[in-house]
Amino acid sequence: MSTSSLSTRQKAFRLALAGVIPLLLVVLFLWAGGWLAPQRLSADKLVTVLQQSGGKHAGFRRNHAKGLCVIGDFVSNGNASSLSKAEVFAQGQIPVIGRFAIAGGNPHAPDYAVPVRSMALSFQQGNGEQWRTGMNAMPFFPVASVEAFYALQTATLPDPATGKPDAKKLQAFVAAHPEIKAFFGWAKQYVPSSSWASDRYNSLNAFELIDRDGHQQLVRWSMVPHTDYAPLSNADKQDSDFLQHDLTQRLAQAPLEWDLIITLAQPGDASNDASKAWPADRKTINAGTLILKQAEAQQQGACNDINYDPLILPAGIAASDDPILNARSSAYAKSYNARTREQAQQAGEAP
Repeated sequence: MSTSSLSTRQKAFRLALAGVIPLLLVVLFLWAGGWLAPQRLSADKLVTVLQQSGGKHAGFRRNHAKGLCVIGDFVSNGNASSLSKAEVFAQGQIPVIGRFAIAGGNPHAPDYAVPVRSMALSFQQGNGEQWRTGMNAMPFFPVASVEAFYALQTATLPDPATGKPDAKKLQAFVAAHPEIKAFFGWAKQYVPSSSWASDRYNSLNAFELIDRDGHQQLVRWSMVPHTDYAPLSNADKQDSDFLQHDLTQRLAQAPLEWDLIITLAQPGDASNDASKAWPADRKTINAGTLILKQAEAQQQGACNDINYDPLILPAGIAASDDPILNARSSAYAKSYNARTREQAQQAGEAP
């Protein structure tokens, strides 16, 4: 074979490879989005079922639609710096933009009608990296997988004929996903608090802390309030926005504080199943104090343009192998793109 013939073939191979690689990337993108396998769960399906449950409200998040922006600081005591090289854990103070919300896609739902509440935070490190986390005021996730969460949303959709969920569908779901019985047990005895300020918010999913030598420690974290718990009262139920009014009034008087408590896993603790609580005797570390100082309406506030994607992590914090994390990230992105586009359209229509 001549040198010129070999050179021609090499050029042809390189050209073919240059065409195959972009095609392969496109195929992977389509697969990740669920387009090549209709039966595979995608972010579109998750967002659609959430909209079916809470209704479509242009310009709002598809879940945890009703909320309030908050601004403050995180003061680290340095206790977690040996576990993670993330700047957020070094002794010092960094700014935080957060958001309190209630679960569901209806931004007009009465606060007292939704027992599950959330706290989302964005920590702005001095090196330009951010740590974003979304936490919920419940001890564990209802189900173990993304598919089960989708099935739960579908099973609890109101029947058009009655306006209520079909009891048979829910019974069939529980039979197929018995892990949810633990969540039902918790929910049955749970009494919501009278304030976002007194709720404890938990990461639910597990993450890895990475130190400067590359050692990893599986953890979950919680924001534990300094404010004493008081149960939801009949007086609270007279105000459909009592959580927002209460928090705004409290912050007008003084800052509100939570301790960041990190729970360290031991061998055998689930890294990929947020429906399983870790034993209560696990070692914990108080990593510092969140100090919130100001509240703002969400549509005009600093939190409006923040996507609290749980996979936006600084060096020193990494995702675990929990598949729900990737699903949350994808659904959050889909919701963010939709609502910001809708808000831009609304602004363009305004006189």
